[in-house]
Amino acid sequence: FPRWRESLARSARHFSRRDLEAAGLLRAYLKEKTLRAPSEAKLIEMLKQFSGGGSRISVSHDGFDFRVFRGQLKTLKTEKNKAFKSVAWNGEARLALPALGGELRFRRARGRGIASELIKGKPLQVRLRSGGERLRPDARRPSRTLKNLFQEAGVPPWERERIPLLFCGGDLVWAPGLGVDAKFLSADGVPGILPDWKLSSS
Repeated sequence: FPRWRESLARSARHFSRRDLEAAGLLRAYLKEKTLRAPSEAKLIEMLKQFSGGGSRISVSHDGFDFRVFRGQLKTLKTEKNKAFKSVAWNGEARLALPALGGELRFRRARGRGIASELIKGKPLQVRLRSGGERLRPDARRPSRTLKNLFQEAGVPPWERERIPLLFCGGDLVWAPGLGVDAKFLSADGVPGILPDWKLSSS
C-alpha cells in the first residue's frame, strides 16, 4: 500500500487521538487481509459507520462487506443473495438448497429429533423466516420468538435471514442450531429424524 503512512498522517487533521488509533488499526486490519487501502474520505466514513453501534451496519470495500456484531468486525465476501422459494421435503436423506449455499441432511434415530409418527403423511416444507415465528425447544418453558433465540445463540442478523427452517403446515418444527419444537420432539425409544444443516464449505 504505497504511501499509506502519509495518508494516515493526513487523516490526523480530522481525527482525535483515539480516532487516529482506530484508523491505524483499521488500515492494519485491511492490510493483513490483503485488501486495498481506502481513500482518506472512505476511511473516515468506514470508521463513522463502525462506531454507530447498530447490528445491521454494512460497509462495502474492495469486494467485501464489513459488518460489526457484538463488538467484532466481520469480513464477508460480497455476494448477491439468490432468491429462495419454499421447497417440499418428502423424506429424502439429503435435500440440496443451492440458493442458500448448502444442504439439509436427515438421519434416523431413536428417542431424538423429530418424532416420525407426528409428521408421517403431512406436508413438510423448508422456508425462510418471514417474521414472528416462534419455537419451543424446551418443553418446560414457553415458546419464544426466533429473533430472541437467535440473539441468545449469537447468530448474526445477516445470517438469520438465510437459515432454512422446517415447517409442518403452519407449525415451525425445527431450526438449525436451535433444535426441534417440543410439540414434535421424539420421546424415549420412539423413532425420530435428526435434521442437520450443512453449508457447502462444511
